Amino acid sequence: MNTCFNSAASVLASVGRQLGETEWMQISQQRIDQFADATGDHQWIHVDPEKASSGPFGACVAHGYLTLSLANLFLPQLVAYEGLKMGVNYGCDKVRFPSPVLVNSWIRGSGEVVGATPMGDNGVQVTVRITVQVRDQDKPGCVVETISRLFFQ
Repeated sequence: MNTCFNSAASVLASVGRQLGETEWMQISQQRIDQFADATGDHQWIHVDPEKASSGPFGACVAHGYLTLSLANLFLPQLVAYEGLKMGVNYGCDKVRFPSPVLVNSWIRGSGEVVGATPMGDNGVQVTVRITVQVRDQDKPGCVVETISRLFFQ
C-alpha cells in the first residue's frame, strides 16, 4: 500500500499526488480465456493462439476491457482509506488503449490523483488516473480516470 487517506480533506489536498506503482503481474492465456467466457467475446485475436500467431499482433492479445477491468485490482493496491463509512465506484472518464497487451506480458498499475470535489460535510468525489504499464513497451496498455465517491465518518 503506497498511500492512505483518512478524511475528505486529505483527499482534497492530494490532487496532483503520485500514488506509486503496483507489483508486476503476468497476463496469462487462462486469464484471457476466462474473461472471454465471462463476456462472451471469443474473437480469435484473444482466444486462438494458432490463428493469432499469424494475425496483426503475432500472438493473442488481452481484451481492452480486461485490461481496463484491472484498474479495479490495482486501485486498492495504490491507495487505502481509513475511517471510511462508505465508498462507491461512480464511473470512469477518458478511457484509452494506446497499446495492445500481448499474452504473457507483464503489467502493473500506477496512479495519480487528478481531481477531487467536496460532497457535503465528510464526502469527496475523487478522480484517480490509473495507467496500466506494459513491461518493455513505451506505451501503456490502458489509461483510465476512475471516479469514486467516498464518505468518511
